[in-house]
Amino acid sequence: MDYETSDLSNAFQELGSSTSGLTEEEAESRLEKYGFNELKEKRKVTALKILVRQFANFIVWVLFAAAMISLIVGEELNFWVISSIIGFVIALGSVQEYKAEKAMEALKKIVEPTATVLKNGKVREIMTRMVVPGDILLLESGDKIPADAKIFEVVGLKVDESALTGESISVEKKKGDLIFAGTQIVHGKCEALVIATGMQTKLGKIAGMIQEAEEQTPLQVKMAQLAKSLAIIALVACALTFTLGLLTGAPLEGMLLIALALAVAAVPEGLPLTLTLTLAYGMHRMAGHNALIRKMLGVETLGSTTVICTDKTGTLTKNEMTVEKIFVDGGFIDTTGVGYEPDGDFYADGEKIDIVENDNLAMLLKAAVLCNNAVLEKRGGKWEVIGDPTEVSLIVAAAKAGLWADDLKDEYRKIEEIVFTSERKQMTTVHKKGAEIIAFTKGAPEVILKKCKFIAKKDGIEKLDADEITGILEANSSLANSAFRVLGVAYRKVSEPLTPENIEKDPVFLGLIAMIDPPREEVKKAISACKKAGIKVVMITGDNEETAKAVARKVGLFDEDQKFDDIADEKLRRITKDGAITGSELDELDEGEFKRIIETINIYARTMPEQKLRIVMALQDKGHIVAMTGDGVNDAPALKKADIGIAMGIKGTDVARESSVMVLQDDNFATIVEAVKQGRTIYENIEKFTCYLISRNFTEVILILLGITLLGFEFLPLLALQILFINMFDEIMPAIGLGLDPIQEGIMSKNPRNPEERILKKRNLILIVSIAAIMASASFLVFILNNPEADIGKARTLTFAAIVTMILFIPFAFRSLEEPIYKIGILTNKLLMVGVSATFLLTLGVMYIPFFQKIFEFTTLSPVDWIIPLSAALVSLIFAEFIKMMTRRI
Repeated sequence: MDYETSDLSNAFQELGSSTSGLTEEEAESRLEKYGFNELKEKRKVTALKILVRQFANFIVWVLFAAAMISLIVGEELNFWVISSIIGFVIALGSVQEYKAEKAMEALKKIVEPTATVLKNGKVREIMTRMVVPGDILLLESGDKIPADAKIFEVVGLKVDESALTGESISVEKKKGDLIFAGTQIVHGKCEALVIATGMQTKLGKIAGMIQEAEEQTPLQVKMAQLAKSLAIIALVACALTFTLGLLTGAPLEGMLLIALALAVAAVPEGLPLTLTLTLAYGMHRMAGHNALIRKMLGVETLGSTTVICTDKTGTLTKNEMTVEKIFVDGGFIDTTGVGYEPDGDFYADGEKIDIVENDNLAMLLKAAVLCNNAVLEKRGGKWEVIGDPTEVSLIVAAAKAGLWADDLKDEYRKIEEIVFTSERKQMTTVHKKGAEIIAFTKGAPEVILKKCKFIAKKDGIEKLDADEITGILEANSSLANSAFRVLGVAYRKVSEPLTPENIEKDPVFLGLIAMIDPPREEVKKAISACKKAGIKVVMITGDNEETAKAVARKVGLFDEDQKFDDIADEKLRRITKDGAITGSELDELDEGEFKRIIETINIYARTMPEQKLRIVMALQDKGHIVAMTGDGVNDAPALKKADIGIAMGIKGTDVARESSVMVLQDDNFATIVEAVKQGRTIYENIEKFTCYLISRNFTEVILILLGITLLGFEFLPLLALQILFINMFDEIMPAIGLGLDPIQEGIMSKNPRNPEERILKKRNLILIVSIAAIMASASFLVFILNNPEADIGKARTLTFAAIVTMILFIPFAFRSLEEPIYKIGILTNKLLMVGVSATFLLTLGVMYIPFFQKIFEFTTLSPVDWIIPLSAALVSLIFAEFIKMMTRRI
């Protein structure tokens, strides 16, 4: 079907659809015919690609060179052993990287995008991949369009088509126009008929253009640079060893093998693999706590966060709005009932009232329902909702009075809508009832009052005077001070023409509706944890100042006694007040003035989304690492600019999610704090395994340099194959165990780390060099104390045993680079215990099985012989703990 030229009636006819949407059976049939609404991924990582990638590993080629040299000089046994090690390295790397890739794929599936559709006349929310041709899409500002579709109902629609055209200016769309998959609605709303899905969409036909290239995070780049630097150091050490050997009369072939073995030993090839696993599983662990990290850089930045700028509604609060108070006819009416169950009553001065007898209250509730796009529906004995929680609460309140949305919308047919925007702070819908046309408006009370010329009272419609306005504003302030969110409601009988100016001109004020959204129980504890962690929490909300303060008091974010008398400038002192300012007050400040007081502000009320960007930039200019939450289209610039953009997974728009680094699956502030905790843990774990691997790798280099310098080639403490075995088998599992170390107590009592901080900072370098030196010295002492001149085989076996035995102790010392081992404990990291035990048992097998004994030239050790290696390992552990204690004091 050529949907570019077909009209709407033809489109509906050819697709066998109607304006009420498809039935479930028709949708299932079309899903089988057209397939899922998704693009085929061209760059999917396969097991074969992962296998081929292993050959780009520097270590593989060093091992290959060693194997070839062994074959050339006639050491066939060495050739086959080294070849087996190459196979093991490739297999291990492939398996672990494949697991990491699978973990990343699983993360992508945790939050499936959804679309709102009309199914058989009912509004339904389905996964985007389940959309089929013939479906009716219900789209509004912030939604990402899931399929190519043709518009048949539209209100002020503008679409960002830059994903397809590259043009950043939004395009206005009218009835009959096409909208395309992958583009985003930035203003207005529409209903549209799906005409193409998946690879048949315009986006699908150019799918190759949207395939994202793999990105390396700054941390991965730093680690790659670190590995290269260490490789250069290793090669210099190997060249030095090789030269020293030749100068002492060592044979060329033997020194080549030793030098290559040391090159393998000194290059920490486990770093990239362990880093990938740590980040992948760390992100997976975060997802288990409802924080989906979309970009790996988010993990490393989280640990540096110094300021969290958070929305109020749904993030600090439960996002379960319930109407509790109504101000109408100059007095308050209380409503009962909780949540979205439409069960409750209305009371005035403690007496139950009948809605039928109160015309203005009934009109107020009708207006609240009709100027509304939310849906309340009972399915399977349970009330389910779609839409903004504030609008849902209005529908529920009216339902308690017997005013059902479906009945009212049949009686009052909607013919026009002026959408809510953050600039207008109001929404208006126009309805036709018989020959009468009525406009209903709801929004911020102060905005509604400015437009109203009349007020509905018990005796009829009267002109709105100054005293009435004062009374309404006092009622609004009283409600806001008690943490209520307040909406003003008005109506107007309209005549042609239906222009925005005419529709909203001089309406009749009906009253105020106050709903409350209680704070989440866990938020207060989370904010307290932030204070201990040196993280400032800032609330940014569109609600009025008193409502914001009331919620902030309850969660421990606002201190009324806080004074700013030290601010000399009278204007700044007036605006700063108690640490809360409004968006209009923010506009009074120039950049210099704002930066002078920004660190004293805890609450921004009545702000515009665009002002979030200004707040982010000012905080960053002051040196802060900023996490910013957002859910709307206008939040996108601030989310992109923030160091950590955090989108809401439940109420957030597609635009906000696409602009973010992290998505909260539960829209909960406490989840952000948990993610920061996880992010700090991941970074600390990276420090741990990096320091451990480097210290282990350079132990063998120092040991061989000591041997060849002091004893010559004939009495090297270890043979080439023994060095290769230690490096290939005795380091990776403990390193992975450290990379996945659980969260340690006290992680949130430290100040945020400096993002410019290097992995190998001064403290870490001291630990690495000192511990590598003591392990090498202890091992060399074991070698010379066992008289290598009398029995070189046993001396080497005991030296090998000493280095291997160290894996039973040293990894546990690296579980904290600050705290002593007895504080951290041994049993709390079961994976490390399993890894250490498995590695040690594998090594014992190689040392005692005759076949491997012969290959690696080991002698059998008696139980008594193990006293010396165990003693050397314990001494190394004690020394490591001593070094940690000294660095703590320094």
